[in-house]
Amino acid sequence: MTTSHQATSIELVTDGLTLEVLTAGAAVRRLVVEDDHSDGVVDVVLGHHDARTYAICGGYLGAVVGRYANRVAGGTFTLDGHEHHLTTNEGANTLHGGADGFDRRRWTVAETGADHVRLRLTSPDGDQGFPGRLEVEVTYRIGPGTVRLDYTATTDRATVVNLTNHAYVNLDGEGSGSVDDHVLRVEADTVAPVGPDLLPTGLAAVTGTPLDWRTPHRIGDVLASDHEQLRFARGLDHHFVVRGSGMRTAAVLTGRSGRTLTVETDQPGVQVYTGGHFDGTIVGLSGRRYGARAGIALETQGFPDAPNRPNLPSTVLRPGEVFRSTTVWRLS
Repeated sequence: MTTSHQATSIELVTDGLTLEVLTAGAAVRRLVVEDDHSDGVVDVVLGHHDARTYAICGGYLGAVVGRYANRVAGGTFTLDGHEHHLTTNEGANTLHGGADGFDRRRWTVAETGADHVRLRLTSPDGDQGFPGRLEVEVTYRIGPGTVRLDYTATTDRATVVNLTNHAYVNLDGEGSGSVDDHVLRVEADTVAPVGPDLLPTGLAAVTGTPLDWRTPHRIGDVLASDHEQLRFARGLDHHFVVRGSGMRTAAVLTGRSGRTLTVETDQPGVQVYTGGHFDGTIVGLSGRRYGARAGIALETQGFPDAPNRPNLPSTVLRPGEVFRSTTVWRLS
């Protein structure tokens, strides 16, 4: 564990896998896996070359986002008859918790061991407009070929909570180019189509659309098709409703190298984002600049804009309740 005035870096090591976590944003900066082939080891998540960047303008790379991951329409929602106005940071809407979300905070190391680190954050009542004092923890735990993320949160006043990790994955190595040659499968029969503002317009079957990933597809092939949904999002930036309930597979990603990431979750869905915004301004750990689709984010979470949509599963957390969420990354 090393410390600078900006952040503390915690490195967890197990057979064939090294995970670096920062207190800035509780962010995953590196996920290095050993390879039986000639390239030895490879870092499969995007990370900033300068660790100090995370505390200033991290761009969500590897960070825990909240208090509400994804979008809240108009930066407002009503809960128990009270209207709450949030900070807005994507036009009129609130994205990933607002202008000063959890990704920009310095988290506290609550516990660390050989195979895990637990980080803690207190979000005060009124933070970014959200009601209630929220106590949040995330635990990263590693084992052979696996990273497990466990989230908990409690509140002293009714609020809404949606937490996720925003790691961008490139299984051929960060800085190796686009993920166009990756093959993706998503265990979802239903998706939330979006409008031009990327807010969901409802729920729809994936059948007959480029949002049908139930059979594996090469990412570049699908994104090359001319479809309104892909134009709106410059690729994919969509919430997929994961089939089933409890812990189950949400998505499987395979790189050109043959490395595979399986994402498991107990959350209702997974936001799949192909990183269309990367424009070469971010310099990665390799020293290379990240261009379009340099990585893909597979963000396990509750529904976007659920506080304004009573027909969707609730993301409300009340005093006396505990928000719990688990995600597992399996690498093979």
